[in-house]
Amino acid sequence: MTYAETLGYLYQQMPNFQRQGAVALKEFSLSTTEQLMAALGNPETQFKSVHVAGTNGKGSSCHLIAAVLQAAGYRVGLYTSPHLKSFTERIRINGEEISQASVVDFVERSRPAIEELKPSFFEVTVAMAFDHFASQKVDIAIVEVGMGGRLDSTNVITPLVSLITQIGLDHQQWLGETLPKIAREKAGIMKHGIPTIVSQYQADVIEVFVKVGEEVSSPLMVAPAQWLVYRTPAGKFTIYRHGEMYLQEICLGLHGHYQQENLPGVLAVLEQLEAEDFWIGQEHVVQGFAEVVALTGLKGRWQILGEEPLTVADTGHNEPGLRAVLSQIQATPHRQLHWVWGMVGDKDAQSILSLLPRDANYYFCAPKIPRAMEVGALGALAKSLGLEGVSLSTVNEALTQARAQAAPDDLIMIGGSTFVVAELDEL
Repeated sequence: MTYAETLGYLYQQMPNFQRQGAVALKEFSLSTTEQLMAALGNPETQFKSVHVAGTNGKGSSCHLIAAVLQAAGYRVGLYTSPHLKSFTERIRINGEEISQASVVDFVERSRPAIEELKPSFFEVTVAMAFDHFASQKVDIAIVEVGMGGRLDSTNVITPLVSLITQIGLDHQQWLGETLPKIAREKAGIMKHGIPTIVSQYQADVIEVFVKVGEEVSSPLMVAPAQWLVYRTPAGKFTIYRHGEMYLQEICLGLHGHYQQENLPGVLAVLEQLEAEDFWIGQEHVVQGFAEVVALTGLKGRWQILGEEPLTVADTGHNEPGLRAVLSQIQATPHRQLHWVWGMVGDKDAQSILSLLPRDANYYFCAPKIPRAMEVGALGALAKSLGLEGVSLSTVNEALTQARAQAAPDDLIMIGGSTFVVAELDEL
C-alpha cells in the first residue's frame, strides 16, 4: 500500500473516536491492546517512559518534558494525540515525526493481527508508537493518555513516573459526571511502586489521588508543595525548588498564561527522572523551556498567527481550558474581540457557549469531521444565548471574514475545538 492507501485503511476500517465520536468507542477494556502488543513482541516493555494523564495541560506538559530531555542530549520518544495537520505528528523522536514509510511498514507487518483483533484506530496508533520507540531504541518516551487513563490504550506501559495534570469536566458521558469520578479514571494510570505527581492541588479531587495511591502503593507528590512558579510582569518565570531559588527570569516558548499551572508538575517529573539517573542540568531546563516549539513541534497553544490585528489560535475547548483562555484575552490589550468558533457535537454546547463574552463578534464554522456540530445549529444556539455572529462554510473562510472586519488594534481568536485549529491553512 502507498501511504495514502494506508491512511485510508486506518481511517476507514477502524473506528476513530476523535473523528466520529461515541459510535467509534469499543467496549472499555485493555484486552485488545494487550493482545495487539503481544502479537508485536510487547514493545511497551522495551523502553523507559513517563505517562501523562489529565483533562487540560497534559499535551503541553508532555512536550515540555520531552524538550528538556532533548536539550539534555537524550533520544526522546513523544506520543500525543490528536494530531493537528498530519497523522505522523502523533509519533516523534527528538521532534522528528515518524516517516510515512514507517507507517506503511508497520501496518503491513501488523495487518494480520489488526484484522484478527479488530482494534480501534487509537489502539493501532498506540501500538505503532510503541513499536517505533522500541525499534529506534529511545532512551525514554513521553506518553500522553488519550482519554481517561484507567482503560486508555496507553495504560499498558509501566513508566518511571506518572503525571496527572489539571482535572476538569470533559468527556463526562464516558468518564463520569463529577470531578471525583473523572479523577478516579485519570488515577487509573497510578501503578504499584511507581511515583505519581499531580501538577496542581485541587481540593475536589486530591482525596481521590491519595486513596488510589494508598490502594496501589504509589508514592504521591503534589508538585506545588515542592516547586513554586511565579510569572513576572514581563512574562518570564521565576522558579523556587524546595523553598530555594532554582531559576530566575527564564523564558517559556509557550505564550499561554495557563502554562504556569503546568510547570510545577513538569519540574517535579524532571526531578524524579534525575533520581532515576537521568542527568538534567538547569541549563537544559532553560533551553528546553525556551525552545519547546522548535524542539518538539508543539502547535495550537496560544499560538500567535499574526499581528495588527493580533491573531491567536488556541485549542482550549472545555470549561477549565476555556476559562484560562478567557482570562488571557482579558489581560491582552485590544479594542474589539473577534472569535472564529466551531465545536464538536458531543460537547455540552450550551454550557460552553454561556461562558463566552457577549460583546465579541463571532464567525461560526464547522470542522470537516463527522463529529462536528452543524454550523447552522451552532449559530442558532449561540444567538439564543446572546452571541451575535455570522455562519461561514469553512474555518479558513471564517478567519478571512474576521480579518476583513477587524481593525489593527483588535484581537482575533480561533478556537472552540482542536479540530477547528487543525484546519487553519497557516498553522
